[in-house]
Amino acid sequence: LTPALTAGMVLVGSINGGQASNLCTYIAKGDVALSVMMTTVTTLGAIFMTPLLCKLLLGTLVPVDATGVAVSTIQVVLLPIVLGMSLNAKFPKAVKKVEPFSPIVGVLSTILLVGSAVAQCSAPILAAGLKLQATAFLLHVVGGAVSYFGLKKFYPETTCRTVAIETSMKSSAFGFLLAKLHFGEFLVRVPSAVSVVWMAIVGSSLAVVFRALPAPKEE
Repeated sequence: LTPALTAGMVLVGSINGGQASNLCTYIAKGDVALSVMMTTVTTLGAIFMTPLLCKLLLGTLVPVDATGVAVSTIQVVLLPIVLGMSLNAKFPKAVKKVEPFSPIVGVLSTILLVGSAVAQCSAPILAAGLKLQATAFLLHVVGGAVSYFGLKKFYPETTCRTVAIETSMKSSAFGFLLAKLHFGEFLVRVPSAVSVVWMAIVGSSLAVVFRALPAPKEE
């Protein structure tokens, strides 16, 4: 891959886990509480680790605005969490009324983000060919496989399933936003646009496969 596309792949690997992993963990009969905790921890950790990793790993490949990445991460990740918790604490009744519509809004927003990302990068995606597709696919598959089999001897099946799904699913739309705002080269955002599709395919496929396999408590 070119330096810009390589930088984009590293960016995808450096961002937090995607919220859709919680749903996939539920479908896979994994540990939903652990999934939510891992998503929360990686989301908060992204505030510091994503800018740090980008600067350390990508500084020699492409120009990186680490400060801008940190600021955007705080705006996109931390502020919504603080706002949501504050509203829930101050106006619990109003939040309860809005809560049933939240999943629908989330799904529609995700569809728009994914569609927009892929549409903006359609020409570079086609030009990059199968090499980029294979790299993005392996990023998610290898991460999930290493997590699952690496923990198999030490943790129960439900934990292994949960960590595999969490590791294989990334917040690729967030990676696309960071690449768009803080990386000068257009091609840096292309891997995130490809990743957001593969992430959904790999994560949902793992969920279906795990659900079909008997969990220890079912045996």
